[in-house]
Amino acid sequence: MLSKITSYTLQGLEGLPVDVEVDISRGMPKFDIVGLPDTAVKESKERVRAAIKNSGKSFPVAVITVNLAPADIKKEGSKLDLAIALSLIRATEAGMEVPVDKTVVLGELSLDGAVRSVTGVLPICLSAKAMGYKTVIIPKANEEEASYVDGIEIIAVSNLNEAVNYFKGEKVTPTIPKTFVAPKEEEYRNDLKYVKGQFIAKRALEIAVSGGHNILMVGAPGAGKTMLAKCIPSIMPDMTFDEVLETTAIHSVVGSLSTQDGIVKIRPFICPHHTATRVALIGGSGNALPGLVSLANNGVLFLDEMPEYPRSVLECLRQPIEDGVITVSRAKGSNNYPARFMLCASMNPCPCGNYGSENAECKCSDSQIRKYRARISGPLLDRIDLQIHVDNVKYDDLVSTDTEEPSKNVRQRVNIARKIQRERFREDGIRTNAEMGERELKKYCQLSSEDEQLFKKSFEALRLSARGRSRILKVARTIADLDYSEQIQKKHLLEAISYRSFDVTEQ
Repeated sequence: MLSKITSYTLQGLEGLPVDVEVDISRGMPKFDIVGLPDTAVKESKERVRAAIKNSGKSFPVAVITVNLAPADIKKEGSKLDLAIALSLIRATEAGMEVPVDKTVVLGELSLDGAVRSVTGVLPICLSAKAMGYKTVIIPKANEEEASYVDGIEIIAVSNLNEAVNYFKGEKVTPTIPKTFVAPKEEEYRNDLKYVKGQFIAKRALEIAVSGGHNILMVGAPGAGKTMLAKCIPSIMPDMTFDEVLETTAIHSVVGSLSTQDGIVKIRPFICPHHTATRVALIGGSGNALPGLVSLANNGVLFLDEMPEYPRSVLECLRQPIEDGVITVSRAKGSNNYPARFMLCASMNPCPCGNYGSENAECKCSDSQIRKYRARISGPLLDRIDLQIHVDNVKYDDLVSTDTEEPSKNVRQRVNIARKIQRERFREDGIRTNAEMGERELKKYCQLSSEDEQLFKKSFEALRLSARGRSRILKVARTIADLDYSEQIQKKHLLEAISYRSFDVTEQ
């Protein structure tokens, strides 16, 4: 007796179909799984056996061979459990006549026959849809996540018997596809209206978010750098549905997705501890899973007290900052993951934090300050577009009853600026000013001869690199967009240069 049901496995964010073939023949009872299964797949034998028996079905006493095809691809995880059990029941029990050639089955089995949630459901459903499959059977716990995939029938089951009844022709109501609804104001935990003063920092954040630029905030402890950073998601532009699916797919693969919402509704804000390793940041482990830079995709990666991170960890950021993608290579394979994030970093001006402060005296020596600031390499610093100083807030500002501008007002301006950029770059394959290359810079960031001479003097005075010049032009283009200006004007260029004047390595 032979039976076959299709399931799926993941390679990075791409789903690959797996034919679960079951053959039952006479002989001494034996249960083998072949086709490069990992330990979790091999252990599914015991879960499948117990689930079938505890669901009131008879488990065949025979030679059972399960083949996972194609046999040259490593099969990992527990998402094949349900497909193995259904294929086995289909080989021994009559009445399961519903066609399975366009159906995909996913799910982990409990010993009592319940179907547990699995990771990677969203990218698998998207891949199955692209490959022409019509139906996907998933665990009930993953229903919210899969419900945002349109154009394919989603059947959510709670236990093995429900899945068996579906294949026997019992009518099951498919999941109703949902549409993405933008988050409400109260869903943002932090808002700029609670930040007193810091007008220069708020302006810099608005520019950084509008153009997708990286930003470094330097200031004394307690100046409000962390609070400002946490407000960034509340002023970031509304997510498109494609961005929602891409971000959700990454979190689904890692297993950090909320089963209640089913999707990532708010742009990610990832703040790793300074003890994070390179593998944690970039991705890896034995299965080449995405790291924190990928979890921050379409959102913010915040490095609080940047010099406290190991230099080897910080240097790993140079490539994803430039390319917006990270390649994770391990013994079991190599996977590409998106890593298009906005880098926000903060640091003290010196080890004690009081250098340049009006309220306290700095006790650090010149050599200590230079050594502290040298923890951030020049090439990495050169990739940070805006470098600003955050001053301490005065007491009168803290107790003032004046109303600060709320994040929703800033986000409206950011959305307009992003819309201008989408229109400008609709034929260039990029989305923001920060992604511009030299070709786009020459096309969209032309300066007058007078402004070019001004820029030359600043270039020489600040000892900028070619990359530094390009990034100033990108910031100036964003400032001009916020000003609804077709051309970059002198005031836009001067403001962009002012955000680049803090040279950490030379102070």
